[in-house]
Amino acid sequence: MNLLKALNTGYNLLKSGKINSYKIDAEILLSASLKISKEKMILNLEKEISFENYESFLTKIKRRKANEPIAYILKKKEFWKNNFYLNKHVLVPRPETEHLVEESLDIITPIQKKKLLEIGVGSGCLIISILKERVNCSAIGIDCCQNAVKIAKINAKLHQINNRIQIFKSNVDNFNTGKYDLIVSNPPYINKFQIKNLDVSEYEPFRALNGGINGTEMLEKVITKSSQLLKINGKLIIEIGYNQKYKVIEKLKKNKFYINKVTKDLSNNDRCIVSTKIL
Repeated sequence: MNLLKALNTGYNLLKSGKINSYKIDAEILLSASLKISKEKMILNLEKEISFENYESFLTKIKRRKANEPIAYILKKKEFWKNNFYLNKHVLVPRPETEHLVEESLDIITPIQKKKLLEIGVGSGCLIISILKERVNCSAIGIDCCQNAVKIAKINAKLHQINNRIQIFKSNVDNFNTGKYDLIVSNPPYINKFQIKNLDVSEYEPFRALNGGINGTEMLEKVITKSSQLLKINGKLIIEIGYNQKYKVIEKLKKNKFYINKVTKDLSNNDRCIVSTKIL
């Protein structure tokens, strides 16, 4: 069997499983099974595929057909400008979260030396992306999940910034260490009763999605804690759900934050709030 026939098999299996992105997904999974670039694979579709590589490809296709995210199948995901290691213990990074990187880089100049904190570090992709662009900054990352802490530490080492970041297991309520110039957070913000409706709900960690009964439970905790940990004029950059802007702004104002801006994602939904601690 040549690569073209194998690829068509993958197309058909994923299409029968109602995977809308069946073409690109099959191509990604075949190139990963062959351990070559997608471009090189496309240029060599007449070549024969080995039995071992075909079996590896079919295994990946079956997992994807069951709606498992490609990032978990390949144990990596591109975010901002880099690839990050991940597994089922952390969320798959979303393009929307790159807005938090953009806003952080707008606030911190390349030569500034700032102390940063990420609440809910997950895979570490957010804070590591910022640190890689701002080489004079240092950071702390916290997460309530020990497995997430392990993954973030792996990524810090892979990206060679582990000398500028400390990563701890801690609940947001119990963390009281240090004062920070900037806090970033993408906390769980989905209504707990709506999580089951998500396509990936059976694969991604529930507590990394669960924002409580109204979806803003963790957002409110992050805001309260940030008001205690930020220096005066320090910035809080937080990701929110599409319908949570007004409730989150109200909580920020009650905690003495000035609202600098609300940015929208590519779907034109409110997604990121930048605020300043003024008292």
